[in-house]
Amino acid sequence: MSDPLSIVQDGRLLRVTFGREGGGVSDGMAARMSQALLRAHEESDAVLITASGADFCTGRIREAEGPPSTEAYSRRPEYDGIFGSYTAIRNAQVPVIVAVEGRCMGYGTAITTLADVSFASETATFNMPEIEHNVMPTMVMSAVAARMNRNAVLWMAYSAEFIDAQRALTYGIVSQVVPAGSLKDEAERFCKLLLSRPRPAILGLKEYLRVAPRMDDQGATDYARSLHSMVNTAAAMKRAAH
Repeated sequence: MSDPLSIVQDGRLLRVTFGREGGGVSDGMAARMSQALLRAHEESDAVLITASGADFCTGRIREAEGPPSTEAYSRRPEYDGIFGSYTAIRNAQVPVIVAVEGRCMGYGTAITTLADVSFASETATFNMPEIEHNVMPTMVMSAVAARMNRNAVLWMAYSAEFIDAQRALTYGIVSQVVPAGSLKDEAERFCKLLLSRPRPAILGLKEYLRVAPRMDDQGATDYARSLHSMVNTAAAMKRAAH
């Protein structure tokens, strides 16, 4: 049986591939991905998340045996793998890129929105289906609330309807929509371009956008001044300029 989550080091790019039959992502897969993302900077300058099947992600799969606990405090840790993966994407020191083909549902929509750069095939579709299953979609909403327009989040959460890739672009879920059949080439082209940039700049851009939005205006400005000076005096930046 093939590994449902492939994690492969390819030079300075870490490739993470969802491969579970049916397209679901289990709690264990999310936890393994989190560990890889949080250590990615040790050997990588970027992470690319894709899927090997027709669909990028058809949602979260619960792995715990038996019915969920009726006690909230004993039940809550069951979701740590998912919430931890959201934190890992935010806190990864290198940029996380996602490429979406086919259906992107629930958890898939969450991590695509959280990614630093995300590509979607023009035939990809996105939704938040939880409410159709009498489940509050707050897990997904915790990931997308700061990235998407409030009205868009609530419309998707209440309706559970699929949207196409172009609407996902206007909602802020994806960065680019590319022609069907060109998704892999466009994602690879961007990764190659990204990896050609000086490492201090790659790390600095991710760091600033991870931290600055939580600061007041003065703090964000002072942080930008400090980071600008630190990155631009790095030896790697000087080599890149020549």
